[in-house]
Amino acid sequence: MASVRTEIDQGPPRRARGIDSSPLRMARLIEGEIIPRLLLAHRADRDVALPPPAVFTGGEPLAFAHRSLNTEVYGLLAEIDGYLDRGVAIDAIYLDLLAPTARVLGDFWDNDVCDFVDVTMGMWRLQQVIHELGNRAPCPSAATRADRRVLFTVPPGDQHSFGLVMIEDFFRRAGWRTWSAADAALTDLCAVVERQWFELIGVTVSTLDHLGTLPGALRDLRRASRNAGVAIMVGGRIFTEQPGLATEIGADGTAPDAANALLVAERLVDRGVRLDGKP
Repeated sequence: MASVRTEIDQGPPRRARGIDSSPLRMARLIEGEIIPRLLLAHRADRDVALPPPAVFTGGEPLAFAHRSLNTEVYGLLAEIDGYLDRGVAIDAIYLDLLAPTARVLGDFWDNDVCDFVDVTMGMWRLQQVIHELGNRAPCPSAATRADRRVLFTVPPGDQHSFGLVMIEDFFRRAGWRTWSAADAALTDLCAVVERQWFELIGVTVSTLDHLGTLPGALRDLRRASRNAGVAIMVGGRIFTEQPGLATEIGADGTAPDAANALLVAERLVDRGVRLDGKP
């Protein structure tokens, strides 16, 4: 049984005390990166311009967060299936239930409402629920050349490996040939792009710590790339909040949300990158 406390402990929150806030970072990753990418998969053959109307009253995410602390994954999925059976759109499940639930769990940790083990288990169960819903998404019809290749990476030490797996899966569903290299050193990445032809390199960062070295890293990747016209995209919460940073650091583009990531990638590649595998 999870030991949720009814009152916030006395003293400053964990963030103020400098204690590791990885559950809070994971909550932000789920809300800002993973769920939008899952929406992309579910919306592959539908209009994605407008979000669905909210159908939850506001108390459900809090209740679902509490249940995630002591209810197994199959029980949480059964509850969601109940909503779906009653006609609630999957978009609403993602945007109005699961994303706010991740935020609530992050707040539980940030404000000492429950301990590390409890909130970590709740976050793990939420991830499993999201993963299962993602597996149910229909594979989009391939609207891209099957020989387009993309390399995804995150800087060493960045807390973004789960998001990397998700975006690789969605590009693969759309017909891209994908490679991922989480935590790879820059020299190793340069060696990879020198040996293999890629139309696109995607770099995702979650903290400002890596922003200072990113321009030099992107320049090195371009110089090393077998494809002299390789397109480079950057992503992550930093660029969602400040999209202008993408061009400032030398990238070709970013996406305001993950639902547009494939569209931006296709547009960048179609802009003039050679596809014949020759330098």
